[in-house]
Amino acid sequence: MTDDEHYFTADPSVAFRREPVRASVWGVDLTLDSGSGVFARGRVDVGTAVLFRETEAPTQGHVLDLGCGYGLIGLAAAVASPAVRVTAVDVNERALLLARENAAALGVAERYRAVLPEQVEPTTTYDEIWSNPPIRVGKQALHDLLLTWLPRLAPGGRAVMVVGKNLGADSLQRWLGEQGWPTTRLASAKGFRILETRRG
Repeated sequence: MTDDEHYFTADPSVAFRREPVRASVWGVDLTLDSGSGVFARGRVDVGTAVLFRETEAPTQGHVLDLGCGYGLIGLAAAVASPAVRVTAVDVNERALLLARENAAALGVAERYRAVLPEQVEPTTTYDEIWSNPPIRVGKQALHDLLLTWLPRLAPGGRAVMVVGKNLGADSLQRWLGEQGWPTTRLASAKGFRILETRRG
């Protein structure tokens, strides 16, 4: 079993080894710690790299990094704009530990909170949700996840997600529309779709 297969478990069983990741995204240079048992250990995932290349960073407001892993998306947003505050959620305790440590090392810990989903106040709303969602948890689990968090978008808010075309990006886009969440394709590159879901 590979390390990545553990990334959506609460307490990965693989031995913990840290591995640095260096990334230049949204005009900022980041050095982060990743680790075994956490998604995309030692690298920037291809889908996430496409997401960064095809979008611009949020400039203000409360951002949710859904399925944050070691924190790359939310931390990039916090570093790129001092007017952004981030809540990052993941079921993987090891990922959350790394994300918090990375936030402290980058000097954004006062605007960055990494917690388990159940530690988030259900009435909290977000101006934007950013995610490379855990498609491999299965369709039903993914649908449940999105229908839990999308309603927490503030009026006029949006969610931006990267999804592999071969992992059902187009059917997910249709399904979101059918659920009352109009979704458009912002970009397509390297077999990935960037989807934007708007709250009216």
